[in-house]
Order: sequence, then C-alpha cells, then structure tokens
Amino acid sequence: MSNASAPKPASRAKTAPKAPSESTSAKAPKPAPSPTLQPGMGAVPHAAGTTFRVWAPHANSVSVIGTFNDWKADKNPLQAEENGYWATDVAGAKVGDEYKFHLTNGDQTFDRNDPYARQVTNSAGSSVVHDPNFDWGDDHFQMPAWNELVIYELHVGTFNAPDAENVGTFMSVAEKLPYLRDLGINCIELLPATEFPGSRSWGYNPANPFALESDYGGPVAFKEMVKQAHQHGIAVVLDVVYNHFGPGDLDLWQFDGWSENDGGGIYFYNDWRAKTPWGENRPDYGRPEVRQYIRDNALMWLNEYRCDGLRADAISFIRNVNGEENPAEDLPDGWSLMRWINEEIDQTMPWKITIAEDLRGNPAITETTANGGQGFDSQWDGSFVYPIRDALTAPNDADRDMNAVAQALTQLYNDNAFRRVIYTESHDEVANGKSRVAEEIMPGAADHWFAKKRTTLGAALVMTAPGIPMLFQGQEMLADGSFVDTEPIRWERVEERNGLVHLYRDLIGLRRNLHGATRGLGGQHTKVFHVNNDDKLVAFARQAGEGGPGDTTVVLANFANQAHEAYTIGLPGPGHWQARFNSDWQGYDGDFGDMESFGIDAEEGEYDGFGWHGSIAIAPYAVLILSQEG
Repeated sequence: MSNASAPKPASRAKTAPKAPSESTSAKAPKPAPSPTLQPGMGAVPHAAGTTFRVWAPHANSVSVIGTFNDWKADKNPLQAEENGYWATDVAGAKVGDEYKFHLTNGDQTFDRNDPYARQVTNSAGSSVVHDPNFDWGDDHFQMPAWNELVIYELHVGTFNAPDAENVGTFMSVAEKLPYLRDLGINCIELLPATEFPGSRSWGYNPANPFALESDYGGPVAFKEMVKQAHQHGIAVVLDVVYNHFGPGDLDLWQFDGWSENDGGGIYFYNDWRAKTPWGENRPDYGRPEVRQYIRDNALMWLNEYRCDGLRADAISFIRNVNGEENPAEDLPDGWSLMRWINEEIDQTMPWKITIAEDLRGNPAITETTANGGQGFDSQWDGSFVYPIRDALTAPNDADRDMNAVAQALTQLYNDNAFRRVIYTESHDEVANGKSRVAEEIMPGAADHWFAKKRTTLGAALVMTAPGIPMLFQGQEMLADGSFVDTEPIRWERVEERNGLVHLYRDLIGLRRNLHGATRGLGGQHTKVFHVNNDDKLVAFARQAGEGGPGDTTVVLANFANQAHEAYTIGLPGPGHWQARFNSDWQGYDGDFGDMESFGIDAEEGEYDGFGWHGSIAIAPYAVLILSQEG
C-alpha cells in the first residue's frame, strides 16, 4: 500500500507479507450479477449541446449549474429516470464549460462535482465538459509479450520536474521517453495520476477518480503522453486505487445527502466494512451502481486512454477489511468485483496486463477465474524483494543467507514465471521510513564502493531472475536518500554516473535478448543448482525452450567481499560458455576492479548435478551472466 495523504505523504507502514499459502481466498464466491451499463454518465457533449446524467437515488431534485447558465439552479433541472438516475440535455453547453450538479435532499442542498468528470479545474473546483475525441494518429501499438516486459515505475510529479518549486507533468514525462527507450525500457508504470488535493501527492488519495490531475496537464496531455510512449515502443500501465477514495476534497462523500452511521453515503460502506487504514472510506463493492462505477473507471483507462494495463493498489484491502487472511473480515463482493473486471479485460483485450499489489504471497490472486482465482495477470512479489534486499543491505557478509536468496529466485505463482513482478526498489520500498538500496547499504554515502557494488548486484538479479523486472525512477543513476514527492530526479547524474546507466542498459538488453544470446532469461524454466552459504555465492540457470546455444543462460552471483580467481560451478552443457556480462567491468564505474572473466570452457565430469563443469574468476559482490556459444 502506498502513501495517500496530501500534500506531503504521511507514513503508511506496510504489513510484512506472510509466507506463501496455497489456500487463502482460493475459493472465491461467484461474482454478483453484472448490472446493466447506464449509458452516457457524466457530461456527454454533442453537436447541439451536452447531455448530463448522474446517479443520486436519495435526492429530491437535481439540476446542473455552470458557466452556460450563470450557475443558476433553476435553469436546467434534471428529470428522474429509473433506479435513482437523473438526466437532462442542455442546449448550448459545450466543451470547456464548467459545471456542477446541484442536489436537494429535504432541506439540504449540495453542489457536487460530477463523479464521472473526465476533467476538473482542481480537486476543490468545478467539473469541465470534456471532449473525449482525440487524434491518435497512426497509433497501432502492440503490447510486448509479458516475458519481454521491463517496467520502469515513475511518479509524474518528480520524474522530470523543472525544479523543486514546480511539479512535473505528463508532457515532461514525454520529454524523457527517448531516454527510457534507449535504456531499453518498454513499459512505464505511473503512480496514480487522477485528481488529488493540492499539487503534490503520491496520488493514492483520489478525489476525482475519473479526472486526470490538473497540475499534471489533464486528460488531453495524458493522451498525448500515451501516444508518444507508443511511438517510442513503450507501453503505459496506470496505477489505480479502488481500496479507498479520498479522504480529502471528496465530493463522492455523502453525495446525495444520504448516509447511515455518519458514513460515506451511497458510494461507500456505511458500517464496519468502511474502515481502512486511510479513513472510513472504502467503496461499497456490493452495491451494483458502485461496482459499475469502478468497472467503468478501469475500462475507461484501457479503452478511452489506451493504457496498456493497470496496476491495482493494495487489493488485500479490497478483499479483506484489514488486508489479512482472516475469513471473518473477508469482503466477498470486493473479490468478485476485481474478478469481474479482470474477466471482462481478458475477454475483450487479453493483451492488456493487470497487475495486483497484494504482497501476501497468495497464488489465488493470479490464478485464472476459471480455476476460482481473481484473474490478475501478475502480482508484485514480496517473496523476492524482502529476502533480496535483506541480503544486499546486511552489514556483514556472514549474515547474508544464500538459501533465502535461492528460495526468492525460484518462487512461482501458478506454475508461471511471469505471474510475479520483481524489484529491489519501488515507491513503497524507498520511502515510509525506508531508503534507496544504496542509501540503506551506506547511509549518507550512497556512491561508496560497497553501495555501488551491491546495488548493481541486486539489479542484475532483478534482470535475470524469473519474473517481470521493474525499476523505480532514478535507480539506474544511483538515486540516493528516500523518495518524497517534493524532490525531483537529479538528471545531471545520468552524465555523472553514465557508467552505471550503461550497466543497466546492458542488463536490460540481455533480459530482452536484444543480442540473441540470452533467450533463456525470458523462459519459464529456472534451476538454482549451486548454493554456497559459506562463501556466499549462488548460481542458477534459465531456459526458454530446449536449451542449448543462445538459450540456456547461467548466472553466478557473489554476495561476499571476496574475489575468486577460479571458482568452479556445474554447467548445463558442453563447449564454451561466454561471459555476456560482468558487473565488475571498470567501464561501469572507475571504482570497480575490472576482474577479467571472459568465459568457461566446459570440462566433462559431474558437478552441481550436471555432467560438465568449469572455473571462472569472479570479483567481490559481482554477477556474471554466461551463455553457451553455438
């Protein structure tokens, strides 16, 4: 779960994940009946004016007020439709006009922003009639195969901000797309970008869930960013927040004046199920109109904005009140809602990826809906990040556990290597009392030799282990400190630490098999065949097909401050195994040792469960990637 407060994030500690389980929530309830889509929600402009429609079942009357009628409540009343919907057509109301809904409930009156507003002036301002049409040009982007994805998570406000006084925008993100493309990134994942209070936030406090953040540039700029990303061969995944709304500037709260127990009204639970770590503001997943609202939101990003996937924030709090594996607090309607959304995406656009943040090691999250699962395509994996970060940041070599590393490398969900997203840094892992990996290794001296060696060791594991690899903004240029939404990325470090950026570029190229020699890194098969917990080394093999030259890839990682002139490991086949990557190369950093490790000529003889073996030099805290010559 991520920080939701604004303007400055408050601490939101993450609960440590439990060990992987085969049973939790595996038997999901059947989805609730799918409500019929209510057409034309919000403001729909047309040639003669604009049609306005809103759901307000407890209102006695509703009208639309705006710049087109001098904000007069008696000018354009809405007519009641079935099931609590209201609608009217306003001649002359046009794109760009500001508006709100004026509601009465008994002796109460309210002016509310449109829940479906695609654009607002700001979170405390007015809704804006938005034209959904956009010139996408010749955008025929094809989503990369998921086993070829390399994700770069970024925060729009700080990724490419002009300075500390101003936030970044969708177009400033677009300016850096050539850099990301050249780095090898083919997917960016944006922290939530819907309207939130103020101009600075992580985005996990959505005030207007359908509107793009005005300080980032709004809906047209977002579409332009997506269009340009596609032109650079980069997919766009958007983080969405359905575990709570708000809490600030939230017009959804008691929207039409009705509530129970002083709760949130029609869009929220009004009992014990409302409680979240961020207020009593959990949506009512059992109410058909709210289910429709969230479903419409998810599909809007994929259809109208052409996003290539969604990352759903903290879904453990959608399926359970306290985000735990306690059946007494389960929310079956939350489970079935996300399952319904995933089913619809799979049926209509199966190439688009849905990623869950659950972090409870629950295989049912990424199990197919046909097999009783929730149907996400992949999930962030705490079983990788926590043990790997522990091994990287432990001050003493003796405390690095190679058996825990080996287990992290081989974790699988649903017998599929790409049902998990793996990383050493994310927005959560470098904040909330935690820091960048380099900072945790050497506080106050993130550019120290120890920090550089061990962060690049971790990066190499992210790019070679089974899973979809993910970097967090600035990781490739050794960003230090902690992530906060007031400090922009220091882009001068691309030049200052050009060698480290080169290292990441090389790793990504190998992960994507851009040179045709490491296809195994995109394969389903992983075998950790060498674990040396005394000297702190581990070796594993990745394989995509039948193995052999250009496919089977061997990774040897040294987690100790000890070089080996001729370290022996088993090999999956005969012949010469060429070193495709050596993290100790001095071209990556002038402080590195440049220990020469060209490759291995395999010798016959049993070792590590293979019929061949060989020896190679490996530097302290280094990773070697080898593959068989043809």
